[in-house]
Amino acid sequence: MATTELEHRFPCAQCGASLRFAPGQARLSCEYCGHEQPIPQMDDATRVTALQSLDYHEAVAQTLPASEFEETRVVHCDTCGAEVQFEAHIHSAECPFCASPVVTDTGTHRHIKPQAILPFRLTEREAHARMGKWLKGLWFAPGTLATYARSTGKLNGLYVPYWAFDVATRSRYSGQRGTHYHVMVGSGKNARRERRTRWSPASGRVQRQFLDLLVIASQSLPHANSRRLEPWTLADLQPYSADYLSGFRAEGYTIALADGFGAARGIMEEQIRADVQRAIGGDEQRITSLSTEYSDERFKHLLLPVWMAAYRYRGKSYRFIINGQTGRVQGERPWSVWKIAGAVVFALAFLVLAFYVAEMGGF
Repeated sequence: MATTELEHRFPCAQCGASLRFAPGQARLSCEYCGHEQPIPQMDDATRVTALQSLDYHEAVAQTLPASEFEETRVVHCDTCGAEVQFEAHIHSAECPFCASPVVTDTGTHRHIKPQAILPFRLTEREAHARMGKWLKGLWFAPGTLATYARSTGKLNGLYVPYWAFDVATRSRYSGQRGTHYHVMVGSGKNARRERRTRWSPASGRVQRQFLDLLVIASQSLPHANSRRLEPWTLADLQPYSADYLSGFRAEGYTIALADGFGAARGIMEEQIRADVQRAIGGDEQRITSLSTEYSDERFKHLLLPVWMAAYRYRGKSYRFIINGQTGRVQGERPWSVWKIAGAVVFALAFLVLAFYVAEMGGF
């Protein structure tokens, strides 16, 4: 099957330097001479067609058209497992996900081409301000972390891969509806009101159309933190264009499409159980059987923007992640043993002093 190798480089027409995508604007700009170049925009009809999802089963069977695949040069980080695209002239670098030193290889990675990209809206300066504010709120963080944030805290702009699934579901369930009621028990001073539950059978069907259900396609970010970066405004998605990658890096997906769909099913099952509980009604619900049929399974491969900083403390890597669209911050944080110990000593001293004052007052 034919593939295409892409070079994400855009030389400036005036000085020859590399143009860079300007977050929040549909243009490329040169940081040396100030020249600007607009990114071509599609009309609404063409844009809708370009953003159409692909058939999931065809993709798993590898029968998608050849045009849906591409080859890109990537480097694999052995420390965190990330696969990141680098520009052709870079042969050694630091992993943006864990700050480990890596050396790029010369191989290529064949994968399903992204169908859509959510361009950066926040500039690096704006993202840095968000990160600094978040870090200031961390109690018992080491002092070197504050220094890192003020001076050496460099942010990497990255496009992280996601799978977005569209799925129709029809579910059949059976269970019981619990209705609370109260009765008086005992007599005299021992009389009291007790709550009891009357159970009745319930069964039926529920259906739901899931649209753009997001599952991260990367193993390099903690999934709990990536979920907390949501929501994303997917109405701002643009058809995939290498212009938006200029000056940024893109991570290749390391979670296969089928595995991503398995994770999506877990999310769908939670929502379907909630739908069934609402359908059963009453004050309590018991679900004794639930079967779901999935149909019209389609997907899109998306690239979503994050600003990221990786900080090493006592030999361990900590990551701070900023939603490149909304500015929402999530991350891992180190703890300062000395600050915690100092707080404990201060608290104990305060308790001893309070006890001493109380004893003196009592005396």
